Amino acid sequence: MAAGFLLATTHAVSQGSELRGQPGSRLSDLVRDVQGAAQQAEQQRAILVERLAGAQDQAAAADDQVAAALDLIEPLAGPGALTEVTGAGVVVTLTDAPRDQHGNYPAGASPDDLVVHQQDLQSVLNALWSGGARAIAVQDQRITAWSAPRCIGNTLLLHGRAYSPPYVITAIGDPRLLEESLEREPGVRLFRQYAARYGLGYHVDLADGPDELTVGAFEGRDVLRHAQPLQ
Repeated sequence: MAAGFLLATTHAVSQGSELRGQPGSRLSDLVRDVQGAAQQAEQQRAILVERLAGAQDQAAAADDQVAAALDLIEPLAGPGALTEVTGAGVVVTLTDAPRDQHGNYPAGASPDDLVVHQQDLQSVLNALWSGGARAIAVQDQRITAWSAPRCIGNTLLLHGRAYSPPYVITAIGDPRLLEESLEREPGVRLFRQYAARYGLGYHVDLADGPDELTVGAFEGRDVLRHAQPLQ
């Protein structure tokens, strides 16, 4: 009776088809599909942005009020991270601990000891902002007030994209002040201790030239709708 009940249930669920023969969705396939859709959306957005710029130019040429409004908006592009920034600064690289020649990790280490965590990345960002950075990028993404870096395992999620280590943080500002701020940050000091013990990567390159580093404009969709300047 039990076997008959199971067979009947299986038939009802499968509706006459082969359950084991149905292909299962793999997480990697889903991620690949989502990333492909995101790339297509970004391409479409670039086309629309170009059309919008052309329409604004035409409207400004025909209407003085539109031209005046655009003149008011233009100075806000820089503070809003909508323009490219070039200058001196630092490049900080964080990476996971490597395996030895036998494929093993350092003795006595847990998996969490050997990867770059969200708090490690956030500590570097906090130190750079505190050191007077004028613009920061992680990988190829401009960091703004609405950026929220997230780490899942050893994968970084930022602005809808997934990145693997090494993580490269580029900051525009006084290189010496930025370096000093990194050295003072408690979270960065802790990461450097783990780097010395387990072989994680932490490297800071100083770029003193006025045109050595470039941080691109933010190209994503902003979600900030209302703000009030500090008095």
